[in-house]
Amino acid sequence: MGSIEGHALIEEDGRGARWLLNRSPRDGALVERLPLPGESEVRACVDAARRAQVAWGEMPVGDRAQVLAELGRILAKHAELLVQSLVDECGKPPFEALVHEVMVAADFAHYLAKEAPRILAPQTRALRRMPQRKSLISYHPRGVVGVISPWNYPLATGLSEVFSALVAGNAVVLKPSESASSTLLRARELFAASALDPALFQIVLGDGATGNALIDARPDLVVFTGGTETGRKVAAECGARLIPCILELGGKAAGIVASDADIEVAAKRLVWGGFANSGQICVGVERIFAPAAIYPALVSALTKETLALRLGDPSDPSVDVACLTTARQAPRLQALVDDAVARGARLVRPTGAEVDPKANRFPPSLLLDCTPEMRIMREESFGPLLPVMSVRDEEEALSHVNALPQGLAGYVFGKDRARALAIARRMRAGVVVVNDVLLAYGLPEAPFGGIGESGFGRVHGEEGLREMCVVRHVNVERLSLKASPFAFPYGAKKYRFALRALKWLLGS
Repeated sequence: MGSIEGHALIEEDGRGARWLLNRSPRDGALVERLPLPGESEVRACVDAARRAQVAWGEMPVGDRAQVLAELGRILAKHAELLVQSLVDECGKPPFEALVHEVMVAADFAHYLAKEAPRILAPQTRALRRMPQRKSLISYHPRGVVGVISPWNYPLATGLSEVFSALVAGNAVVLKPSESASSTLLRARELFAASALDPALFQIVLGDGATGNALIDARPDLVVFTGGTETGRKVAAECGARLIPCILELGGKAAGIVASDADIEVAAKRLVWGGFANSGQICVGVERIFAPAAIYPALVSALTKETLALRLGDPSDPSVDVACLTTARQAPRLQALVDDAVARGARLVRPTGAEVDPKANRFPPSLLLDCTPEMRIMREESFGPLLPVMSVRDEEEALSHVNALPQGLAGYVFGKDRARALAIARRMRAGVVVVNDVLLAYGLPEAPFGGIGESGFGRVHGEEGLREMCVVRHVNVERLSLKASPFAFPYGAKKYRFALRALKWLLGS
């Protein structure tokens, strides 16, 4: 037997074969038993993807876009099947499975199918110092992209990167989390009805060993979404092989509620941002700061919204908050709660809501009157914990927000939009949303990524799509000149001319 990882179990038999036992987060029931590939099988997948990529990469972008549009339509057609898979595998409420996962993935396909031909079109750039020449910029596939996706949003995160890589002309080998593989397998099966060559999108199952094998097979780019510590290891493995990588890592997103904010609106959005998907969101609200003048009113509104949440089985469409996806989350969440309460925080939960290990439930928990020394104000919880802290003003809030090494997402609430925007621009985060939460990842038009210990590189938007490419620069002449002012022979006269030109160009 191997190691338990959330509701998944890696099993080894006496002959060296490894199996993934995917169990339901609701009751531990076995969902499916899947064979895991060895290193040679992972390498064979990468090799097959590389062979298939040659013809795919030579296709016009518009033709690849048509295939991507077809994949988006397939997701929409089979939305309910995928929703049910996400409910069973991840414990998501049906609405979240549909809107946060299936709709997001399908919308990415639609956006990329429409915009990729424009974004990846060759460019011509005039040169301000050399009008006799011009530069041609073009975007070419990298080859094979290795994607390592997380368990909290397996479909949306996994497929958004797969779609970007494919439309850019790459082949993809995806290693999903061992705690959330089934839904992505269902999606790939559905794509068999499309014009996409199956070799262009392959899935290799497993834990960290499979991820290591994927990197060792030397894809041309690795896109990793997951925890910071694992991200460090991925970066090191890629660096040792000189493979470029994009890392989207953990965060500790803060919400700053300005003194002029609409308290009711802020409370509704922040409670959703803290407890959606049971708080298992990298951009989820992990801290709230409010000036002392409005703190009591905000606490009252947050309490009202939290106590109104409907808890229960994820199969019930009326449920707001269901269960955790992985069992390993609960003990760590409880330790964070215990630490905060021991240091003076007040705990607020819906009436009758208790931790239920058998059903893998951890109730939404407001932690009021928090202070900086509490672990919950510094460590990513990745669960349904929402700490609230009173500060003197927005300046003090910013000082707390920017003190941590993570910098993924942030949120600001205020009626004065110019003032709220000024606060947002000073937050140390890769993305900040004003007067709302969570939206950033689901916007295919905009780049997404963090700074500091939240990773580097960007996915999504024009910037993210071009990250999937090799950018080539070809410089050609516009006018034919017999002599070059930069070539041999040198001499004092040419030196003096260059010196005068430098001073003239820079106005000195």
